[in-house]
Parts: sequence; structure tokens; C-alpha cells
Amino acid sequence: MKQVVQNYKSGDLAVLDVPVPGCKPGGVLVRTAYSLISTGTELMKVSEAGMSMLGKARSRPDQVAKVAQSVATNGLPATYRKVMGKLDSYTPLGYSLCGVVEQVGAGIDDVAVGDHVACAGNEHALHAELNWVPKNLYTPVPDGLAPRHAAFGTVGSIAMQGVRRGEPQLGDVALVIGLGLIGQLVAQLLTASGVRVVGADPDPARCELAERLGAAACGDPASAAVESAVAELTGGHGVDQVYLAAGGGSNQPVELAARLCRDRGRVVDIGKCRLDLPWNAYYEKELDVRFSRSYGPGRYDPEYELEGRDYPIGYVRWTERRNLACFLDLVARDRVDVEPLVSHIADFDDAVETYQRLKDGDLKAVAVLFRYPEQKEEAEAPVVAVPAVRRRGGTASTSATARTTPARSAKSPVRVAFVGAGNYATSMLLPHLAEREGVELSTVVTTTALSGVNAKRKFGFTEATTDLDAVLGDSAVDAVFVVTRHSSHAELTRKALLAGKAVFVEKPLALTEEDLAGVLAAVEESGNDRLQVGFNRRFAPLLQEARKQFGARTGPASLRYLVNAGRLQHGSWYLQQGTEGSRFAGEGGHFIDTASWLLGADPVSVYATATPGNDDLQVVLRYPDGSTATLSYVTTGPSGFPKETLDLIADGKVLRLDDFVRAAVYGPKKWVSSRLPKARDKGQNAELAAFVKAVRTGGPMPVPLESLVATTSATLAVQAGLVGGAPVTLARSR
Repeated sequence: MKQVVQNYKSGDLAVLDVPVPGCKPGGVLVRTAYSLISTGTELMKVSEAGMSMLGKARSRPDQVAKVAQSVATNGLPATYRKVMGKLDSYTPLGYSLCGVVEQVGAGIDDVAVGDHVACAGNEHALHAELNWVPKNLYTPVPDGLAPRHAAFGTVGSIAMQGVRRGEPQLGDVALVIGLGLIGQLVAQLLTASGVRVVGADPDPARCELAERLGAAACGDPASAAVESAVAELTGGHGVDQVYLAAGGGSNQPVELAARLCRDRGRVVDIGKCRLDLPWNAYYEKELDVRFSRSYGPGRYDPEYELEGRDYPIGYVRWTERRNLACFLDLVARDRVDVEPLVSHIADFDDAVETYQRLKDGDLKAVAVLFRYPEQKEEAEAPVVAVPAVRRRGGTASTSATARTTPARSAKSPVRVAFVGAGNYATSMLLPHLAEREGVELSTVVTTTALSGVNAKRKFGFTEATTDLDAVLGDSAVDAVFVVTRHSSHAELTRKALLAGKAVFVEKPLALTEEDLAGVLAAVEESGNDRLQVGFNRRFAPLLQEARKQFGARTGPASLRYLVNAGRLQHGSWYLQQGTEGSRFAGEGGHFIDTASWLLGADPVSVYATATPGNDDLQVVLRYPDGSTATLSYVTTGPSGFPKETLDLIADGKVLRLDDFVRAAVYGPKKWVSSRLPKARDKGQNAELAAFVKAVRTGGPMPVPLESLVATTSATLAVQAGLVGGAPVTLARSR
């Protein structure tokens, strides 16, 4: 299928061929009929992408701060790879469309194949021929409403949420500053609510359009016409609400709002304009400044948008989905007229030219629609059967694709498929694999089409797809990397093992004992134990050398590991503990594995305690020879302090590691790492080399399966220990 994309680094726009998104449970696959260009938001993004690197930095100081923090935590080279990877990527455009349901996912019963729906979301209602849209981001189109009008649903919801934030009442007078697409819709919604509207915009054509659609008076904000209209309609008291629907760097809108608003009136910011509030003017009138966040309640809440969990109507009357339905109803009943706002309808194939004309000013428009080709029947992808796994006599017997040692030439390249292509995969794994001789990046599988296309372009994958089953059934694929969100790791690993693939899964292997048991059952059923979990720190060159310098140990050891994890950013998916597990469950295995590797054994018991009010943990691991490891996992430490520090004490010696930058051994003979490394090397490259070698040669995996299972069980036991308040004895140990 085709999709409109932009490279944020170069600013180039393109219509790309990308894989068709899969139809996941909880949503529908929609073939687009019309999609709407947001001439404000999207053109701002397009213009920003055309800036120099310095210009981009100046326009996004929030992102610059994040980069600085990443440099302090991860080092300059890793941060550079991550930032450049994000910049030099295709990003999608669009967030408002109408289309026809082509496929219905499990759990959906309010629409059927062939129904028209209006869709919202800058990740789900893209300028693309097909989109997967979750339940709370689409709504059925009322009978008789033209698809091109239903395509206004999202921007209409934005305008509606702004109006709701202003709490207008019958007979009020409102001022709308900025009469672009959002401003025009705000003005119409207010008029439909019994509010008299004054509009302000320097474009006479937009002023005339707003008056034609119901505004009482409109004019240039720099002229006396707007002030005179407000004075006449309000008896000199000022307007009840001001709606800021303007963009740009001028502070004129907020100054005009203060001048024309009545005492204790409300100012609602809907657009993205400069907000240097003149303190005296706002204080003297005690103005109520409010922000309107996009389409309405539910926006940016992954449980609402992605998992379909609605808010009870008794507590949240107007969610983003209910706003979307309400706006379409108003348009269908002719209470809002969007047809006069349509300045231009372009064929989807002409998308790049249309954006360029808008950017250059050759096309003056309030609203522009993309019209998509008529729906065509597409041939279904061939179904590739995965050979069944058979059991004989109580022992595991596998088909030709399930094997413990690959039937392949040691000289042929290891053919690799990636499931997932997020930040970690593209910054920490794929750069190493792409440069490694003897590795062929075969296929990348993603749920969103564009992320796969980006990975294919950057790292040289042969193919990008959304079809996991086809990859698992491909006998040419030797190894599968599972680099997805935590909740999917165990199930994807289980499927890949049953398909006879060597598997590299990022931590964690599992979030529950049941999931772990499922992985082990797949190993037993298939006879395939070719598994590696991404516990990379034991492969770090600096730590490897320090362990060598420390030498053999004769007595029990005491190990202290401080992890200064820091606070998560708001909106991080790591905070979705209901589906993705606790933060420690997600990454604690790293540190337990490192301790166990240094101590040469797997833990036999775990004791954990938490600090009330935050995610700080103290974990004590006991080992068979009496050694102990104390892991302090803290989220409240200062950002300037190193993330990981470790001390191992035994036999009159101390091994000290400082954040993979320095290491030392103190004892009869002192050793200190000779010079600072160029970057924090936490072992990813060496880990990948060991995994690829094992796959190529058929030799043992880098870490025994028993150790991977023991580390995972110990990580899971931390939560059990917190609940029970007592040490947890582990059943598995070496």
C-alpha cells in the first residue's frame, strides 16, 4: 500500500510503498476514502523538518534537554546513534480521515466489514491507503453523511473540545482569534450553541468566510473593527470567552485576548501560539486561562486509546470518541457546514506536490482533502504452513524446521529476522548486526508499517512486513530477534521456538511464572533450546577484564550493586504496569544476571523490600556457597550520579565498576583500567557476536538455558517477595 511520509532530518516528502498493517484485536482495518490535511499542525511539522539542525534544536528545546540527559546517562556515541536514527527516519503525516472497514479485529462488535467510519489519531488515521484503528479512535459515520465531510471528524473534535473548555452559555459573546480550519469550526460550533461570535484574522477571505457561516463580525486584529464589534455586542463589558486558534510566534493574540475579555472571563488556548501573558492585564481582570488538549478526555491515555477501556459516561460525559460522534452528528444534521471550508481536493498520488504548494504559498487553503483511488480487491498473501511438532513416546520429536542444531553450512550467512524495530533495536542491536560479516538481515516484522520500512532502509533488510506467521514459516530464516514490548516477549519466543528458530529475546523473557512455563513447554515440545535473553552486561569488555583481574575466588563473596535508574518521563510505556509489568520486572534481570555471572552460580533465595511512595527497591540474593548480592534499585537519585556502580568483595579483594567507564581491582596487586573507553560499552556487540557464532556453528548458546530461567525466576520472585514480606526460595538452581 502507499503512505505519505516525511524524513525529519532532510525534510523530504514522499509517497512510499509500505506493508499493509495487520488487523489486531480491539480495532479495525480501514481503507481510506478521504483524509484531511491539517493546514496548521501538519504544515508546521513540514516546515520544522525543513529547518537546519540548529533551527530544529531551537524549535524543540524540550527535546534538546532530553538529549543532554541521555548523553550524561548513556554517553555521547550511543546518544548520537539514537538521535540520528530518529531524525533520519520516515515519519507519518495525517490524523483525520474517513474510510471503509475492510477487516474487523477480535472483540469488535459495533461495526462490520463495509461500514464507513471516521478515524482519529496521529498514529492510526494517517495519510495511507490502509490504517489499523483501535476502537476508541473510530466511530460509525451517520447515514447520508458524505465521506469527504466525515473526514473532518478529528479536527472537528479538536474544535469541539476547545469549545467545551470555554463552557459557553446561551447569549454569550465569544472572540475567536485565528480563523484557519480550527478557528472556522470553533466559530460554527459556538454559533450553533447560541453564542454570538466575533472573529479576528488578518486574512480578509477567512473573515468573509466566517461571517458567511454565522459569525456576527470579523476583522483584522490590528484594526479597530474587532474592538468596535466587541464593544457593540457586549455593551462595552468585553467578551465572555476568547478562543486562541492562532499559531506563530507573535504575542498579539494573548494581548488582544486580555484587552477584549470581560472581567473574570475565560481564555482558552487551542492552537500553538506564543503565550507570554501580560501579568497586569490578566491579573486585574482575574482571567481564567485554560488549555484544550486535542480531541478530548482519553487523549494520550494508552488504556483508553489502545486498549479500548472507555470512561464511564456518568463521570466523563464527553470523551474523544464521543466528541467525534457528536461532531459528525452535527454535520449530518446541517448544524455545522464543512463543505465551504474545502478549498481543494487532491488525488492521493499528488500528495507531495500538494504539500509543496501549501508550503510555498501557491495554494491558499483552509482545508485540503486527499481523495483515494477506488477500492480494489487485493490478492491475499499466500498462507505458509508451519510444520507441526510431533511427540513420540513421551520425548520431544520435531519436524524438519525444529532442530537443536541448524542444518546449514557454517560458511553461509546467518539469516536474521527482527520482530520489532523500536529505539533499542535500532540504536543498540541493529547497528552492530548490520556491520557484522556473515549476517544477512532478512526480514523485519512490525505492527506499524512505517517503522519496518525505516529499518529496512537504514539497515538493509531484504523485506519489511507485518506478517509474523510468514516469517516463522520461512525455512530460510535461521534466527529471530524479539525486540517488542515486554508483554509480548514470552508468547513470541514460544512461537519462534516451536517454528524451529534460534531466538534472541530482549529482557525480560517473561512477566509471569505462567509465561515462563509456556516458554519451557515450547522447548520441551519442540526439542529446540536455542534461546538467548538480552542480558548483555556479562559481555561488557570492561567488566570481563575486571573479572579476569580479580581472579578465582575461594570463599563466599559480598556483592553490592547500585542502579540509579532515574525517573521515567510522563507517558512512557514502562509506566503501563497493568500490561507491561513493573519497571523492575522489565529490566531487573540485567542486574541479577550480572551478579550471578560474577558469583558463578544462580541464586537460591530472594528477599525484597520497597520504599513507600516510589519504585525504590532493595533486593538481597543468596547463593549456594553463602555469597550474597544486595541490589539497590532506586528511581529517586540525582541524574548527575552514575547509573550503575558495583562492588564485589571476597578473599581480601575488591572489584569496583563505575558505570562501565572505569573499573579497578584492589588487593595484593592493584589493577585499574588504563584509560577511559570511547563509549560506555555494556556488552551488546560482544553478546551479538557470541549469539551469531552459536547459530552459525551449532555450538552451545552463550548462556545456558538453566541460567536464563533462574535469572527470570529470581526477577519474578522480587514481586512475590514484596507481596509476601518474606524471603522466596527458588526451586531452580545449578
